Amino acid sequence: MRVIAVKTLKDYVADHHQAEQALLSWYEEASAAAWNNPNELKAQYRNASVLTNKRVVFNIHGNSYRLIVDIEYRLKIVFVVWFGTHKQYDQLDAKTVTYVKAN
Repeated sequence: MRVIAVKTLKDYVADHHQAEQALLSWYEEASAAAWNNPNELKAQYRNASVLTNKRVVFNIHGNSYRLIVDIEYRLKIVFVVWFGTHKQYDQLDAKTVTYVKAN
């Protein structure tokens, strides 16, 4: 899969050092994957939450952080939408949150 907004991931890591290794591991695994549908993704990431056919939430660093992505399975693209702590995640609507460029 091609992960879009890698700079955003790097910016998030700069603010959340504890999640760095887990987030980079997710990035490497997602980049090496070739998911065709949500079922194939769930076979690899059982703890991922598939919210819609495109929107997925990953638990990062022992569920201390959440990563929201949109996936275009046909095009093999994963677009990073949002990353933050579990507490921050609980304060938003994961189905409707939109991409906000990290500072």
